[in-house]
Amino acid sequence: MVRVRVVRHSGLRRRALRRRVLWSGGEALVTVGVVLLLLVVHQVWWTNREAREGAEREVRALERAWDGGGGSGGDFPTAGAPPPASSAPAPASATATSAPAAPPAGSPDRAAVAAPPSPDWSRAYAILTIPRLHLRVPVAEGVSKSRVLNKGYVGHYPGTQQPGQAGNFALAGHRNTHGEPFRYLNRLAPKDTVRVETRSATYTYAVDKVLPQTTARDGSVLRAVPHSTVRPGHGYRDPGYYLTLTTCTPEYTSKYRLVVWGKLVSMRPR
Repeated sequence: MVRVRVVRHSGLRRRALRRRVLWSGGEALVTVGVVLLLLVVHQVWWTNREAREGAEREVRALERAWDGGGGSGGDFPTAGAPPPASSAPAPASATATSAPAAPPAGSPDRAAVAAPPSPDWSRAYAILTIPRLHLRVPVAEGVSKSRVLNKGYVGHYPGTQQPGQAGNFALAGHRNTHGEPFRYLNRLAPKDTVRVETRSATYTYAVDKVLPQTTARDGSVLRAVPHSTVRPGHGYRDPGYYLTLTTCTPEYTSKYRLVVWGKLVSMRPR
């Protein structure tokens, strides 16, 4: 007697449904992975390329304007108008309680570095050069991400001094993505030089101290006499002519801040 095998169609349908669910889930995971990979490539590679190219063009434009005596790229912005809103912390008071030491020899006449009548809070007005890092990047007023930092520029903290002036000339820059001009700021060591060029003069600072890590709320690092209230003993006590460079640390995070301080050693008119 021959037995006939009975096929239960309901069981086949359940197995087919499970296969379709597993296949669809796998496709969805692959799609999500590809999208995330593209986002990482865009953030890490494309934003760097775009910002660096834009920053290089701005440096060349400033040099042409200064050599030709016209065009954009004036000297220091004035403090006659408030800066745009920014997500960066506001600097602490930039006032000093006593007069700083005299500027280095070779200082240009004050009239040679007079500020223009009105500021432009996002346009580059200086060039920062750090030979040890092979870095040459524009400096713009303000630390807004969208208007300044994400363009690959270095931003000047409003409320701090301008290059060559008594007090603290304080700058911020990205460490990762968007040109990452301060990617290797941690490699700077005492006596490394930092140059700031404007239409009227070139100011040379020498790296003096490094604060490897402090909180984002340590606004005293931007004072006219910069020092850390979070890490006592780091910074200065006497007025002078200071440079402060700040960026995020560790890399690919914004939890802490890395701070490099320098002192003005020379000023040379253009």
